[in-house]
Order: sequence, then C-alpha cells, then structure tokens
Amino acid sequence: MSTESCCTTNKLAFTYGALLLRLWLAVRAIQTGVEKYAGAKASDEAVKIDGAVNEYGLTAAGSVKHYAMANYHGVPEALMKKFEAEPLMMKFALPLYDKILGPTLLILGITILLGIASRTSLFLLGLLYISLTWGLILIKQDEGVSWLGVHMILVVMALALAEHNRFTILKKW
Repeated sequence: MSTESCCTTNKLAFTYGALLLRLWLAVRAIQTGVEKYAGAKASDEAVKIDGAVNEYGLTAAGSVKHYAMANYHGVPEALMKKFEAEPLMMKFALPLYDKILGPTLLILGITILLGIASRTSLFLLGLLYISLTWGLILIKQDEGVSWLGVHMILVVMALALAEHNRFTILKKW
C-alpha cells in the first residue's frame, strides 16, 4: 500500500466528514429556527360510532401542530418568565433576543447548508450556542447546557475540518 493511496483516502474521508458535519449542523439550526414558528391548534371532532357521527354530541379533543408567523416565540413563554425573574439577565436585551433567535438560526442554518462563508457562519453559530448556554446556566437547565456542549464540540470539529470542506461558496471566509 503506497503512501499516496492512503493520503487520498484520508482526504476523501475528511471531505465526506466535513460535508456530513456541515449538513447536520445546518439541518439542526434550520429546524430549530422553524420550530420557533410552531403552534398547536385545538380541534373538537365529533366521535363517530360505527362510522357515523354520534347522536349524543360526544367530541374528542385534540390538537394539531401548525406553523405560522403569528405563533413565533424565539424564547418559549415558560422560559421567558424564568429569564425575566433572573437578576443577571439583561432585561432590555431579552425582548430583542426573543425576536431575533428564530430568524438567526434560520439564516445561519441556510448559510452553513449552502456553504456561504462556512467558517464565519460556523463561528457565529458557536457564539449563538454560547449565548444559549449562558441563559440555560442562569435558569439551571443543566441538561440543555450539556446538549449545547455537544453542539459546541460539533461546531469546533466542523471548523477543524473546514480546509476539507470542498463544496462551499466564499471558501476563504
């Protein structure tokens, strides 16, 4: 086995690894951003007996998930109350963060997916994850902090593989 074939295989593996990691981080950011627009719509359907609507007026309550601009919450309402009660949270910045979190995740996810200034986009995603970590530390959400730590490792790995990232726009950045 020659040295040349070994290195070619490793370069290909690094290229594939960089692509897979970039795709995973992009999908994660995009879907997290999209979920900021999710809501539930209650429905009361009449219960059917033998295929026909019952005569007794019985209904089954349920909810259907749907996406709309009106549903947008960058910070979930339950967490917003916890953040508002936290003395170290900057009260003036919380409403701004609530407004920009979803769109920021969407934009960063799309730029990472398309390979537009991948290094800068990954760095900005890492900074966003740090800000989310800080907030979760304040409200003692240790499980979320751990998950964000894993995400940070993935961002750092993607940055380390950036030189092998072949399918990018604005490769230098």
